[in-house]
Amino acid sequence: MEFKLKIWRQKDARSQGRFVDYSITGVTGNMSFLEMLDYLNKTLIEKGDDPVAYEHDCREGICGSCALYINGRAHGPADEIATCEVRMRLFKDGETIVVEPWRAKSFPVIKDLIADRQALDKIMQAGGFISVNAGSAPEANSIPVSRESADDAFDAAICIGCGACVAACKNSSAMLFVAAKVSHLALLPQGRKEARKRALAMVAKMDELGFGSCTNTTACETECPKGISMTHIARLNREFLLSGFQT
Repeated sequence: MEFKLKIWRQKDARSQGRFVDYSITGVTGNMSFLEMLDYLNKTLIEKGDDPVAYEHDCREGICGSCALYINGRAHGPADEIATCEVRMRLFKDGETIVVEPWRAKSFPVIKDLIADRQALDKIMQAGGFISVNAGSAPEANSIPVSRESADDAFDAAICIGCGACVAACKNSSAMLFVAAKVSHLALLPQGRKEARKRALAMVAKMDELGFGSCTNTTACETECPKGISMTHIARLNREFLLSGFQT
């Protein structure tokens, strides 16, 4: 297979970026998208050119590092998978593929395809944790938790913090990310102790960092590689309102 690639190249955060065209041949359908970029970089290095900078780590769809905008979609053409899980057989032979970093004010570009997503870490530092002494791991049945709550908490906890929800949202809102982090703790008794200040602190930090507001376009849910539901945003709104009344 062969492809024409239009890749965003930017020397550093202070430089002006632009799309650069590349042609690549010898790609197999079983290659992942990142393996294709590895192959491209190998050819660039052999020519003495600067390789394309992009972020990756586990390559198993669980770390959220491989955050790329591909042909106008966060993480590429498939549903509920991260960029590292996208296989080249999903593209047509000879197709032109446009590759960009996340586009959001809160995610400034560091170099090429790498965006600075530290803003999500700062939101987590504001309250996405349990700081009270919860003791050692209890016996499974000592704290009753309904099956429905446990399932919902797990569904929220699988958020990998990739930022696709922010990149897909026309407002660059981080509501789905914050909602998932607030929701999975709010649903469990261990997280209720600090639920009041958690919602207030994380929403305040999100606003401080310049993320936009949620207008329920559902783009975040559609592009989330883990399929996290917008119902968690409703729970975040409820937690936030209740916290405000209790302060």
